[in-house]
Amino acid sequence: MIRSLWIAKTVLDDQQTNMDVISNNLANVSTNGFKRQRAVFQDLMYQTLRQQGALTSEQTLLPSGLQIGTGVRPVATERLHSQGNLSQTNNSKDVAIKGQGFFHIQLPDGSDAYTRDGYFQRDQHNPLVTAGGFAVVLTIVIPENALKYTISQDGIVSVVTLGNSEPQQVGQLTLTTFINETSLENIGENLYLETNSSGVPVETAQGVNGAGLLYQGYVETSNVNVAEELVSMIQTQRAYEINSKAVSISDQMLQRLMQL
Repeated sequence: MIRSLWIAKTVLDDQQTNMDVISNNLANVSTNGFKRQRAVFQDLMYQTLRQQGALTSEQTLLPSGLQIGTGVRPVATERLHSQGNLSQTNNSKDVAIKGQGFFHIQLPDGSDAYTRDGYFQRDQHNPLVTAGGFAVVLTIVIPENALKYTISQDGIVSVVTLGNSEPQQVGQLTLTTFINETSLENIGENLYLETNSSGVPVETAQGVNGAGLLYQGYVETSNVNVAEELVSMIQTQRAYEINSKAVSISDQMLQRLMQL
């Protein structure tokens, strides 16, 4: 087989992967707290036809060798945790993070998850739950007779209860940080899981160890830039077209060779 056929085939596969990632980014442009991904690629092994520094028949050293690449492969989809814009909702249950950190979530099986999506609601058992109904893990207790509560930028929670119009501090809403947040595992529903590469979760107060600040009445929007994704889509499409042409030309060369 002509080597160029295989090389072009690997590029077609990779550009399809790249297009899948871009499409998923665009699909989540309106998803609260969504973090865009980018595909990471790596060249495949090389066939060495002439070694660098080898001795020639004239007893000289070759300054450069002859190596032919064999294509490319995807090695990772990196999630980019850059800050999304804050959108005002005027809903007191909504909380946005500006800076690093995640909200700590408890799944139905008791395991831990983490999210940047601060669109919260309340149910009969928990003062704060995600849009999917998962409970936000709180180190504070909000009284059942609380009429309203406020959350300051540094996470201090104050409540006004029935019969007492003066706000009373009940604790602090903390954030969870990771030493390598790009290695968190995304499981859907805006949730992430800890992995061996992410490091252990560290509960910390706002403004400490890089943790961000909280903004009540706001949600963090997706960090997807539509214009950038469309440009990447065009580049991916062009790369796919060029390598499709390479497959066609290689096929013609192979046919011509078989006719000799």
